[in-house]
Amino acid sequence: MRQRLMLDVDTGIDDSLALLYLLASPEADIRGIAATGGNVPARQVAANNLAWLELCDAPAIEVALGAEAPLSAPLQTSEETHGPRGVGYAELPEPTRELSERSAAELWVETARKCKGTLTGLVTGPLTNLALALEIEPELPSLLKRLIIMGGAFNYPGNTTPIAEWNMSVDPEAAKIVFDAFSEAPDELPIVCGLDLTERVIMRPNHISELAKAAGAPVERVAPEDPLGERSQSPNLLIRHLSDALRFYMEFHRAYEQGFIAHIHDPFAAAVAINPQWVRTRAATVDVELAGTLTRGATVADWVGMWGRPPNVDIAVATDPDAFLSHFIDRLGGYAARFN
Repeated sequence: MRQRLMLDVDTGIDDSLALLYLLASPEADIRGIAATGGNVPARQVAANNLAWLELCDAPAIEVALGAEAPLSAPLQTSEETHGPRGVGYAELPEPTRELSERSAAELWVETARKCKGTLTGLVTGPLTNLALALEIEPELPSLLKRLIIMGGAFNYPGNTTPIAEWNMSVDPEAAKIVFDAFSEAPDELPIVCGLDLTERVIMRPNHISELAKAAGAPVERVAPEDPLGERSQSPNLLIRHLSDALRFYMEFHRAYEQGFIAHIHDPFAAAVAINPQWVRTRAATVDVELAGTLTRGATVADWVGMWGRPPNVDIAVATDPDAFLSHFIDRLGGYAARFN
């Protein structure tokens, strides 16, 4: 059965991969896309979403502009990680599709009301739009079938500060509002995919080659000894853009001594949204640190009930990264075959 989805993204290289993965997935029925500022400013996020949809000749999907700044702090962006336009070295065409007249928060609320009990929310960026939607409709947790969040770090180092993950760090106040609101969630607790799990899902240069092979495209070679900024010459348009985006991402990871790799956090969370069996979870009560001089944005998990509060999330704690990567490459490669 197709899974109705509401996406909230800050596109972003790995958000782009997540969107393309869902477009390639027959299980996914994307009902709306909210753009929030994060990896790049919100208007660039929205343009990237529209461009990918147009490039892929996707069905009409409403894309709404969301918050251009966090609830109570200046916007942080991460062009050094994702490139000046958020898609690495890829050069997407200017989209002709238009943004929704609704705000992202309005799109969240109205889509959840229309699809009451059947809509899964997937957030792969800061939680600002969802926090604003909760102001409009406090009953939103009970309107959703489930919520999937990529964010946080549990007993694990952060990737923005020593203790905080990017999406939480950009807007900790919004994250706290969301986690508090879903303390009153109905049957299914939100699933949170934190860095401690998503950093185990790693694309390497051989995976780009495998992606091209799965698409039936010519051999695609990306190697650490290549000159910085080298561009793909693939005749397959989607493989070319993906290769150029991932090369930038791999160069970034290498610059920070993580190896010539790409952590693909968001596609993994997207897979969980349409098939939660990709993860084993453990219930916990999660709160967000707002005031700590060194710990602002940290996600703190109470695993054993010390706070005397019921669990408000299921934290993803285990998966099979190799199985997921094989699935991801087969699915996205098969989709890219349309561009040969």
